[in-house]
Amino acid sequence: MDSCFYVSLFSILLFCHVAALFTYSVSSMKPSCHDYESSALLQFKDSIIVDYRSFNCYISAHSKIESWKLVPGQRGDCCSWEGVECDVESSHVIGIDLSSSCLTGSINSNSTLFHLVHLQSLNLAYNNFSYSQIPSQVGLLSSLTRLNLSFSSFSGQIPRQIFNLSSLISLDLSDYDYVGSHGLKLQKPGLKDLVQRLPNLKELHLSAVNISSGVPVLLSNVSSLESLRLDSCGLHGKFPMSIFQLPNIKMLDLSFNVLLEGYLPNFQSGSPLKSLRLSSTKFVGELPSSIGNLAYLEELVISRCNFTGELPSSIGKLVHLKELDISYCNFRGQLPTSFGKLVHLEQLHISYCKLTGKLHSSIGNFVHLKELEISYCNFLGQIPSSFGNLTKLSVIDLGHNQLTGPIPSSLGNLTQLEYINLRTNQLSGQIPFQIFNLKSLSLLLLSSNELHGSIPSNFSQLNNLQVLDLCSNKLVGSMELIAFFQLKNLWTLTLSFNNLSLFTKGSTNSTIPNFSVLGLAACNLSEIPSFLQNQSQLLFLDLSSNNVQGRIPSWMYNVSTNTLDYLNLSNNLLTGFQQDPVVFQWAQIRTLDLRSNLLQGSLPLPPSSTTSYLISHNRLVGEVSPLLCNLSALETLDLSFNNLSGELPHYFGNFSDSLSLLDLRRNNFNGSIPSTWSDGCKLRMISISYNQLQGQVPRSFVKCSSLELVDFGNNHITDSFPSWLGDLAELRILILRSNKFYGVIEKPQTMGFPNLRIIDLSHNGFSGKLPSLYFEIWNTMKTVNSNHMEYMGRSARPSKYYVFTHYGHYDYSMAIYNKGLELEYAKIPDIFTAIEFSYNKFEGEIPDIIGKFEGLYLLNLSNNFLIGHIPSTLANLKALECLDLSQNKLSGQLPPELTYLTYLSSFNVSYNQLEGPIPRGKQFDTFDSNQYEGNKGLCGAPLKKKCENFESSPPHFSTCARDEDTGSLFKFNWLIVSMGYGSGLIIGVVAGNEVTRRKHDLFMKILGRKQQRRRNRN
Repeated sequence: MDSCFYVSLFSILLFCHVAALFTYSVSSMKPSCHDYESSALLQFKDSIIVDYRSFNCYISAHSKIESWKLVPGQRGDCCSWEGVECDVESSHVIGIDLSSSCLTGSINSNSTLFHLVHLQSLNLAYNNFSYSQIPSQVGLLSSLTRLNLSFSSFSGQIPRQIFNLSSLISLDLSDYDYVGSHGLKLQKPGLKDLVQRLPNLKELHLSAVNISSGVPVLLSNVSSLESLRLDSCGLHGKFPMSIFQLPNIKMLDLSFNVLLEGYLPNFQSGSPLKSLRLSSTKFVGELPSSIGNLAYLEELVISRCNFTGELPSSIGKLVHLKELDISYCNFRGQLPTSFGKLVHLEQLHISYCKLTGKLHSSIGNFVHLKELEISYCNFLGQIPSSFGNLTKLSVIDLGHNQLTGPIPSSLGNLTQLEYINLRTNQLSGQIPFQIFNLKSLSLLLLSSNELHGSIPSNFSQLNNLQVLDLCSNKLVGSMELIAFFQLKNLWTLTLSFNNLSLFTKGSTNSTIPNFSVLGLAACNLSEIPSFLQNQSQLLFLDLSSNNVQGRIPSWMYNVSTNTLDYLNLSNNLLTGFQQDPVVFQWAQIRTLDLRSNLLQGSLPLPPSSTTSYLISHNRLVGEVSPLLCNLSALETLDLSFNNLSGELPHYFGNFSDSLSLLDLRRNNFNGSIPSTWSDGCKLRMISISYNQLQGQVPRSFVKCSSLELVDFGNNHITDSFPSWLGDLAELRILILRSNKFYGVIEKPQTMGFPNLRIIDLSHNGFSGKLPSLYFEIWNTMKTVNSNHMEYMGRSARPSKYYVFTHYGHYDYSMAIYNKGLELEYAKIPDIFTAIEFSYNKFEGEIPDIIGKFEGLYLLNLSNNFLIGHIPSTLANLKALECLDLSQNKLSGQLPPELTYLTYLSSFNVSYNQLEGPIPRGKQFDTFDSNQYEGNKGLCGAPLKKKCENFESSPPHFSTCARDEDTGSLFKFNWLIVSMGYGSGLIIGVVAGNEVTRRKHDLFMKILGRKQQRRRNRN
């Protein structure tokens, strides 16, 4: 037993001796820093500043340089310092990594950092060197193989001395996406010089360096190149195709070079390319089928290019793809079925494309997907329930498509979802309650669909919800608004334009979150909610289209006085203001909409920050205060349909550099039209009809080159035809009706209104012949385009706006006469064309060229002194619905070809000198005798006079002709529009038989009475 003890003791001693020898051996292998290098590093540390508040310093960051210090009584060993690497054999410092170390200031040219001549790697990335220049002494570090100065706020020209570092295999001088005076430049010398002098590069990263040149073909000779990042460099010209064929290239980023042109080559098999980024360049063409040869590709980002055609089925071969972004391209067709093979995708972005078809249920196989964005396309059908398999998904954006059917309840399985956007589709059914179990959800956007039913009661469980957008659906129910106040993080709530009834009586200030966006339009509110008194951060507030009555409370002026940008109280029953005089306190407000109320008294003055002031359709009286001229940023001013009086303020012309829309219709203004419009005038629409204005049309309007609509109708203007307005290339509507214009319309001396679509010169004193030379120029009336109908106007959303808000659209409007009735067009279709020359002194014949106006909808030449025959070429006006030639001196027979006008719903040739048989068939079988009276020589139905003296009757056409027989592209007829701000109702009356015609006439009479009642009220 004693022997065993001694053996054990010997073993222990032997182990300790071996361990000591090993420790000594390891310590002897550890490099020991040279004194001059240690001293150089410490001096560099003393010359630089560590600032943890710097913008490039992360919250959790620490500075590696803080560990650089001498231990008292010991020799300084810099090889043990953080971020310092030494060579094992020589003990020289060969690597410094101070990335993300919160360094600030600048590096001087005499910095001791450049004494470390053995350095092979230098990394100073993600610091802040205050836009100082890169010291040229960096060229002294001749052993460098890796240099990384990226994202550290250097500026100026990259020193040519860097090109002396011929051993470099990695160079990264990237900066943030900013090309400007503060960034780095590579110009003289340029990129070509760099490539020539550094032939061994494997990595060349110059993101956001201002290069501003073409890409040298010489780059394709750098066969060692593996990673090339030249994004946001101001590159232009054609990109050399041969660079795609570099044998070792794995990463190629050319994004955000908006002038760089190119197209994709035929990729060869075996290419090592893993990442290809071409976003926001001028690359064109189709995606080649050889894209499938990039077997190692993980990132394909080609958004905002000009790619066209269909996606090749070979894209399904990219089985390693993790990120795919083809947004903002012109791809068409459907997603290929092979698309479902991309099972490793983590990010999928397909937005603003022309792709259509149904969403593949195979997308449910993308179990690694984190972001799914397929928006602003034309996808149809239902959302596949298989999307519920995407359990890693944090973002799903299917907004602005044509998706139908219910929202799959399986989305409730996606517990990591933070963002759901399904707005602006045609989704129906109820909101599945399962969605409101997603505890991580912060944004839920379901607006502009056809969802019905009530809002699920468990929405209050979404404690992280920040944005809830449910507006413009068919949701029903009565709710206490306080229920939404349980969501403490909620800052955007939009419930507008449903069938909801909201109650605010139970609101308590202690439970109300601070809102930024609040949309409660058309929620059956009977008062302005009192909880708004304590809201201090509102940016957007919409209480329009409710039943709010009485006066606006004085406390309302103090709501969010420093932040409010948009306030809409339109379409209520408000009668005035509690505080008089009205002094609005909102310092930042841009849009103030008080339209369609019962406001009385004088015109209140909005704050000077206002850009859109809308207060039409009220009962305001008195003159416009000269203080209104203080609104120097005013872009839209709508005072129409009030009882304002006095002279029109001439300072309106001083708004030339800002004012875009000016609507002063149906007031009692007098005096002359403001004439101080200046160069650079931004006016797009001016409507001052139905006032008492006199004088001439100011010639300074010719400076308003953006004008699209000019309406001076129903005033007392005395002037000749303002032919000089023909220089306004954008002008589409010109209304001079019911004034005192006079004289002959001379031949055009200018461009002659090249884009004119609607002209109304009726009820004036124009004389001479019809202006045939102008008719030659008006080409927009000669084409029919009914494939895509929009309304004239502009978006009411300002240039800088807040997300999740609904500013609507400001629609142009006008009044026009037909059949003795005034029709108010609250929205003007951009395909609508009209010539209204009635009640003048025009003479001579109707020119044949009018027959070329195939897009014309209304032609009224009545109550003039026209002679001669009715041109048979009028039969070419296939879209024509209203033709009035009455009260002239026209002679001859009615052309039987007019029966081809199958959309003609209003026709009048009464009180002329026509003779012969009235054509039969189609629309002519629906007109009554009033349309023909006063022509003693006419005969045949519907007149009682028979055609006994004529050898033959005109041909009878079947009333069952198909649309394709007529050649007409129009699918709508009498278009009467009534709308609110941002929404509209279109009533089309198709005249095809007597019953329909009578309904049409009755509708016109009812509309006329409504217009008269409205005028009486105002």
